[in-house]
Amino acid sequence: MVMDRRSNVIAIIDDDESMQDSLHDLMEAAGLVARCFGSAEEFLESDLRTQAACLIVDIHMPKMSGLQLQAKLKEEGCNIPVIFVTAHGDARMRIRAMREGAVEFLAKPFDHHLLLKRVRAALNMNM
Repeated sequence: MVMDRRSNVIAIIDDDESMQDSLHDLMEAAGLVARCFGSAEEFLESDLRTQAACLIVDIHMPKMSGLQLQAKLKEEGCNIPVIFVTAHGDARMRIRAMREGAVEFLAKPFDHHLLLKRVRAALNMNM
């Protein structure tokens, strides 16, 4: 399944509802459109699976991790830019994520300005 057309929506995938709300508010305050998902599986079942402009993904989630989601999308030919956020990341995880094409790997708590800068860079990759 190769992607040929993307929306302008940023998909936020995190099992922590407060983090979803915070990131959603941050994106909207910056004039961006965001949609939240509580799991990788929920995202994969959505219409944004192949249409999201950028993903902001937590690493540690029940069932399917952010790294597993990244691998699945890559395997399917969906090269959506991915920005990882995590409270439990380590250097090995960061290296793996970046080697697999992640745009950024941010440790929680992270600088919101840096996140927005990376999101905008990812959106420009789609043009």
